[in-house]
Order: sequence, then C-alpha cells, then structure tokens
Amino acid sequence: QLVESGGGLVRPAGSLKISCSASGSGRLFGDYVSRWFRQTPEKERTFVAAISRNGARTYYSDFMKGRADISRRNIEITVWLQMYSLQAEDRAVYYCLADLRSDVAIIDADPSRYWGQGTEITVSS
Repeated sequence: QLVESGGGLVRPAGSLKISCSASGSGRLFGDYVSRWFRQTPEKERTFVAAISRNGARTYYSDFMKGRADISRRNIEITVWLQMYSLQAEDRAVYYCLADLRSDVAIIDADPSRYWGQGTEITVSS
C-alpha cells in the first residue's frame, strides 16, 4: 500500500517536495524500484522519475530532467520527489508505484500494481 502526500498549490518557478510512503517493513520496501508518474485530465498517465532499490541509480523523464531529485530512505519506507522550477504544465496528480523490475529506465507502469490516490499539484500565481 503506497500513499502519496505533499501536493498543493505552488507559484510558477516554485519548488515542492512530495512523498510516497508505504506500509509494511523496510526490508520489503527495499526490494522494489520506485517510480513516480503524473496524470492530468487531458493526458494519459506519464512517467516522471524512478529510483533503484538502494537509491544509487535514478532516471528522469526528459521534461523533468534537471528540475527534480528523486530520493528514498528504505528504513523510513519513503520515497520523495523534490521538484524545482515548476510551471503550469506540471499541474497534475502525482502517483508513485513500486515494482520488482530492476531497470530504472523502464517508463511504463507495471500493470500488476495498484495505484494509490495520488497527490495533486497545482501551479498558479
């Protein structure tokens, strides 16, 4: 069970850090690669960023590269996505998923995983 949080209203060019927390043990959480996706009513769910099981490797979508840092702390069973220079087009509901595929460059969602409720980010002045 993954729960996203930390979304809200942010001004253009602002920053925001969102979280994804899991229930269960830290050791099991560390077995999974974590990925962030986002979705708007106008677009399909889109890959944002991923982080390997131990946090050593990360991968970002082209639109988020250089504007975000994904991190994790397995003992806290949490993954974070720190985003910078947010713009109106970043407005979306952000979701996290955890799966057993080890390649962080996989950008599609594992269809066997369940989506959480997401956390919504609005970028507006």
